[in-house]
Amino acid sequence: MKRLLFLFSFSIALSMSAQDAHWFTNFDEAKTVSKTSGKPILMYFTGSDWCGPCKLLKKDFWQNSEFLNQADDFVLLEVDIPFREDILTPEQFEKNKKLQDKYNKDKSFPKVLALNSSGRVFERISAYSMLRDTSMYFTFLDKARSIR
Repeated sequence: MKRLLFLFSFSIALSMSAQDAHWFTNFDEAKTVSKTSGKPILMYFTGSDWCGPCKLLKKDFWQNSEFLNQADDFVLLEVDIPFREDILTPEQFEKNKKLQDKYNKDKSFPKVLALNSSGRVFERISAYSMLRDTSMYFTFLDKARSIR
């Protein structure tokens, strides 16, 4: 019985970890993977500790099984701009601020950009409504999928 319980628990843990998408935090790595795989980059600007719509989008969209089933079609890059200083290293925070200065000048959060491996932006979507309708984000994915 203990063995059966262990196997059941192990299989649940394994299936839960398989549902996590891989997010890069290094833009150069994301571009390299994009170039070798031919997949577009989704650059996601978030304020993980302060942006309410970002937190809702994470729960409703990024952790949604429908998105997770499509996540392998993209190179995912998270650019976090938190208020708390203990969330990122100072070096990572500076890299993220430079990306924000280049790709998110209006500082809107959440913002998702679809880029090619050279860093050229083809599509963008910004904001997330309290209505919690993810359909526009799935439409965005359909457009972004064709980027090369």
